[in-house]
Amino acid sequence: MYPIRVLHVLNAMNRGGAETMVMNLYKAVDTSIVQFDFIVHSAEKGEFDDEIRQMGGKIYVCPKFKGHNILKYLSWWKKFFKEHKNYKILHSHIRSCASLYLPIAKKYGLRTIIHSHSTSNGKGFKSLVKKILQYPLRYQADFLFACSELAAKWMFGKYYTSAYIINNAIDAQKFSFRENIREVKRKELGIENKFVIGHIGRFQTQKNHKFLIDVFKIIHSRNNNAVLLLVGDGELRQTIIEKVENLGLSDNVIFTGVRSDIPELLQAMDVFVFPSLYEGLGIAVIEAQAAGLHCIVADTIPKEAYITDLIESIPLTEKEDIWAERILKYNNGYNRQNTYEEVKSKGYDIYETTRWLEEFYLKNWRE
Repeated sequence: MYPIRVLHVLNAMNRGGAETMVMNLYKAVDTSIVQFDFIVHSAEKGEFDDEIRQMGGKIYVCPKFKGHNILKYLSWWKKFFKEHKNYKILHSHIRSCASLYLPIAKKYGLRTIIHSHSTSNGKGFKSLVKKILQYPLRYQADFLFACSELAAKWMFGKYYTSAYIINNAIDAQKFSFRENIREVKRKELGIENKFVIGHIGRFQTQKNHKFLIDVFKIIHSRNNNAVLLLVGDGELRQTIIEKVENLGLSDNVIFTGVRSDIPELLQAMDVFVFPSLYEGLGIAVIEAQAAGLHCIVADTIPKEAYITDLIESIPLTEKEDIWAERILKYNNGYNRQNTYEEVKSKGYDIYETTRWLEEFYLKNWRE
């Protein structure tokens, strides 16, 4: 019987919040008992693909749902389940088109999980379409998962009380503050004597980079020793680069791109800033607190992310100078603490979450 193989459905295996959370679980799971396989909606190679295959996972590529190709899309899923009868559990981390394939999975005998990782679809016509498509999921799925109570309420309505809240847990010990690593990483980045403000997130509207740059402009005008470290990639990256250039900040903003050394980069920062327009949870904030960083976040961040006293929120309606003043409070440094025990006590250590998930999969496996 072992290992049982569980299908996880995502858009692509890149370093987004949901993808990172799934990979954290995958790396902590006992693969002699539970193996993860993946269905993705992009033929482009994902940043985690090589790692997945090295760990014994399989990756299947289905066509991207575009509306007009609905028959082709449904046909692909029917053919897949007809040819892969060994799968008994499907764990979906995307919602916009899940209502199309969940009934097919159930027809072929799979138990289904829909997992809410957000609290918004954004704005415009596309967001309305997504809202309509995802509404049936609360009735279709066998199990409802969410990364926070807010994410559960947003996606499942009055059925949110039936949802399992699955913490976006991390390997907390990897993030524990270590002064020697901080020194090495700051030297590598050329920021040894700088006041380093950090942010980790995909360059998309949700993450609110434009606002962050405006805040940093004020900070730099008051402290020209300040630098902004932006970790990630995305469709708006070039737009943000141009904004930085137009403000004359090119020498003070570092674009690292996608990185695999997130724990080390967090050691190098002095303050973590996260002004997202909305978040299901905000796993980067959990990681930053695990690294002993003071975190200045938007009031949109769910309460579950407040796992230490290092986090403080500011309403997004406040002006940029208010944000700048709050960040500059840490201009002269502070004693970084090891927060591992706090992170673990709040249920965000990956190994405890993984053991629960293993048991859940095994309990709901159907031969």
